[in-house]
This record gives sequence, structure tokens and C-alpha cells, in this order.
Amino acid sequence: MVMVMKKMALGWSFVFLMSALECSTTHAQGGRAPAIFDVTSYGAVADGKTDNTMAFLRAWSEACMWKGKSRVVIPKGTYMLDSVIFRGPCNGPVVFIIKGVIKASTDPHLFFIDHWIGFQYIDGLVVKGGGTLDGQGPSAWPYNDCYSNPYCKPLPVSMRFDFVTNSRVHHLRSINSKNSHFNLFACNNVNMSHIQISAPEGSPNTDGIHIGGSTNIRITRSIIGTGDDCISMVSGSQDIDISSVSCGPGHGISIGSLGRSPKEFVTGITVTNCTFSGTQNGVRVKTWAPSLPSVASNFMFQNIFMDNVNNPIIIDQQYCPRPNCKDDDSEVQISNVTFRNIWGSSSSKVAVSLQCSGIVPCQNIKLVNINLSYNGPQGPPSAASCSNVRGQSFGPQIPSGCI
Repeated sequence: MVMVMKKMALGWSFVFLMSALECSTTHAQGGRAPAIFDVTSYGAVADGKTDNTMAFLRAWSEACMWKGKSRVVIPKGTYMLDSVIFRGPCNGPVVFIIKGVIKASTDPHLFFIDHWIGFQYIDGLVVKGGGTLDGQGPSAWPYNDCYSNPYCKPLPVSMRFDFVTNSRVHHLRSINSKNSHFNLFACNNVNMSHIQISAPEGSPNTDGIHIGGSTNIRITRSIIGTGDDCISMVSGSQDIDISSVSCGPGHGISIGSLGRSPKEFVTGITVTNCTFSGTQNGVRVKTWAPSLPSVASNFMFQNIFMDNVNNPIIIDQQYCPRPNCKDDDSEVQISNVTFRNIWGSSSSKVAVSLQCSGIVPCQNIKLVNINLSYNGPQGPPSAASCSNVRGQSFGPQIPSGCI
């Protein structure tokens, strides 16, 4: 009897030990530290002149194939990099850590392509690190002649995200892009925060963040000063949330241009708790004239401070920056737009300009608690100008008399 009990005790001890080992192994695998893929281990040289494209690609390739968590690391230093695309899908989540400065080429033979650094077909990507993207834009801006040259070639976006999902981009700096700084296309559920963007006020087409064909995008706690729109959203942008963004210099936060192609749409845009300083525009919706039937709806602009902004609140359905435009109406239907708690100063007398289409007038436009003074020579106060607008005003209205 004693021998039987000893065997039973030994058996239970063995079972307990194996169970403990199994749990320990499972925990270790689940919490396994990510594999590190340092670009300098693949031949990258931080001397500011060596082309590191192949070293970056080799590091990415192995990180993407790794079955588990991986990190591509660009250490401190200055790395020259030509045009490159980091493609997925990957076998596990990848964190791309930029600690140093990455510089683009100044060779005109390498300019005419739509991207400098691209990420494509990746789920769960994180790009961070506190480093800097230097597009070296002054070398390319003289080639930006698309307004006068119908055969112009594209200049590269500093960082493109195409078909990227469930991802985060944060704590990065981008300076002097040749074209837009960041571009998101066909992305879903991407959060961008703590982004610093800088380019001269006169730099052409250097949008800070350009969004198209994407859903569930969040942009917050960022500082953007550039030569074009701080943030622009074109067709297919929906459920975009922008908050705590400082914009200036630049052309403001813009929806559009819309209507160049048929059945374009933008919907579900929220811009809150933002500041505009010395910008050409504040919050803007713009459509081509003439334009094809399209839809722009469900926009909320609220709790926004304007500091000496030229067009603080603007809907422009006669947008046509090129010469020889036809004097035709837009066919883009704009509806359900609210401007709430917007205050500060305008550098032009017309602080509120709502110029809508005579064919499809704007519907359900609301102005709520607006206080925008004219920051110019003494004379008439700020004014509002509206045409073809159907909506309502609530609360204090400075300027008054628009809708």
C-alpha cells in the first residue's frame, strides 16, 4: 500500500513538472524579445554620402520574413538613401526604428518617381524613433513646373504608405520634402502622432500629410509648417480624426480638391483643438470648377484658434489655380458641415467665405459661436461672404450676416 502511494505521488509530481515546463515554455515564446535587424550589420554606413539602399533592403527582407516580432533599426548618424520600397506582407509585426538622419539624393536623375521611402501591403507596422527624414527639397523644387508644363514628371513623396493597416507612425521629423512629406493611400486604421514637419513657406506642393482612399486615420499632437496644405484629404478619405495639430506656415487643413473625376467622395472628417498661425487658409473645403458629380459630407471643425490667418473659414467651389479656367459651376454636393467655436484673427477682411455651387447648393451648413476679428488697418470690421448656402447660425457671430 505504501509502495502504491509512493508511485502515485511520483506520477503526480511528474505530471505537475511537465505542466509547469509547458506553461513556462509557452510564456517564454509569447514574451520572446523581438529580433533586432540593425542596418549597419548589413553594411550601412553613416557617413552621409554612401548609398545605403541595399543594406536597408536586406535588413527589411530578413525582418519581414522573421516569424515573430522584429525591429529594423537605423542607429544615430546620417545615412544616404535612394528610392526604396519596403514590401509585405510580413510573417510578424515589424517596428521600423529611425534614430538617425536619412537623407535623400540630390541627383536629378533620381527625382522623377512618386516615392522616396515606401511601405506597402503591411499589417501591424510601427514607424518611430525620433529620427529625421531629410528630403533635400531645394535640389528638386525648381523642377516643379506642373502648373505651366502639362508634361511635368512627379517628384518623390518623402514617405508613402500604400495598403498599410493597423499601424502607428509616431515621433518622427520630416524636413524639406521634394513633394509631400507623408502620403497615405488605401490605408486603414493608421494612427500618426508626435510628427514634426518643416519646409519653407514658398516650397511647392510640400503637403505635410496627404490622405486618399483611406479610412480610420488618426492624426494628433503634431506640428506642421510647410509650403502647401498642412493636411490634405482627397477622394476616398473617410472617418479621419485630426486633433491637437499646430499648422503654420502652410495652406491650412484642406478637404479636396474634389470633382476632377466622377463619383469622388470624402466623408466623416473631424478637426478639433487645432491652431493655425499665419497660414493662407484655416479650415477649407475646395472643389474644382467645373467638376463632375461627387459628394463631400459630414465634416466637423471645432475648437480652433486662428492667429492672423488669411482665410480662416472657407468653402471654395470655384477652385481653379491654373490659368484659362472655365467659368462653370461645380457639381460636388457639399452637405452637413459644422464650424463650431472658432476664434482668433483674420489677415483679410473676409474672415468667413462660403462660396458654394449654383447647381448643387451647400446643404445644412452650421456656424456656431464664431469670433474672428480683422487683424488689419483700422476700418470696417471683419466680414462674411456667402453664396448658394443653405444652413443656420447659432450663438455669437463675428463676422455676422452670412447665413
